[in-house]
Amino acid sequence: MDKIALNKVINDLNLKILYKSNNFNQIYLETLDINRPGLQLNGHFDSFDDKRVQIIGEQEWYFLNEMSSEERYEAVKKLFSCKIPAIIFMRDRWIHDEIIELAKEMDITLLRTEETFSKFSIKFQNYMEIELAPTIRMHGVLLDVYGVGVLIKGNSGVGKSETALDLISKGSKLISDDSVIIKRIDDRLIGKSPIITKHFMEIRGVGIIDVEKIFGIGFVMDSKEVEMVINLEPWDHEVEYDRLGIDNEYETILDKKVVKFDIPVKPGRNSALIIEIATKNFKQKEQGYNPAEELNKRILGHKLD
Repeated sequence: MDKIALNKVINDLNLKILYKSNNFNQIYLETLDINRPGLQLNGHFDSFDDKRVQIIGEQEWYFLNEMSSEERYEAVKKLFSCKIPAIIFMRDRWIHDEIIELAKEMDITLLRTEETFSKFSIKFQNYMEIELAPTIRMHGVLLDVYGVGVLIKGNSGVGKSETALDLISKGSKLISDDSVIIKRIDDRLIGKSPIITKHFMEIRGVGIIDVEKIFGIGFVMDSKEVEMVINLEPWDHEVEYDRLGIDNEYETILDKKVVKFDIPVKPGRNSALIIEIATKNFKQKEQGYNPAEELNKRILGHKLD
């Protein structure tokens, strides 16, 4: 996402609306940066970014409060003439009549919060960083398996949800079934479920189930870092599958490489158990132990003997 609706920000951060501009539903925020307009209230607009939300903290409020009504009107009018997306007053401060009048006259959204500037600024920037992060929606099932975020992929009908259900019954946790929203935040891929389908699964022959209600709250999670991809595919006797696992294969998601395993599926093969083993093997490799390399060393040592 490269922008987010102001209306969503207000709802998610629980801001109070004192005046809603006529173009309120068309206002989008494109940056996580905010501005305290101390210089602008003094008439200095060099390098002013009018795309930022304006914050009136304690210092700005006292500065405005010390002005005469006419001075306050002129100072705020210059700020509002820049057509800023919104202005937020901190600590539920009383707002001067001239400012409310100007907000209506110049059609600028006016907001308020009971939080302090330091607390709100951190909250706002963390929220915007997540919301504006590069995002992709992928078809699959995301689980926490032994603490590792595992994205199970594969064509429709290959058995992703059934395999995931088997893993959940053994203690894994569901993050999302069928559709996974993945955001790249810093160098991590964070996956979560669309709100509508959160903690629900579709099992062919049974229908929709609520994993939290059936298994308990300890078997679901809101989000998880995607660390490993499992690609389930029908067994093909013509394909030479990896039998050693010395070198990792990768899948690129949002320009980040993620370890991938291609797991062939056929009747009688326990896909859930194989994924559990793949996860444990992945954790061993992360800790510096590669069993394939260890076996290779033993073979070479045996030949020398």
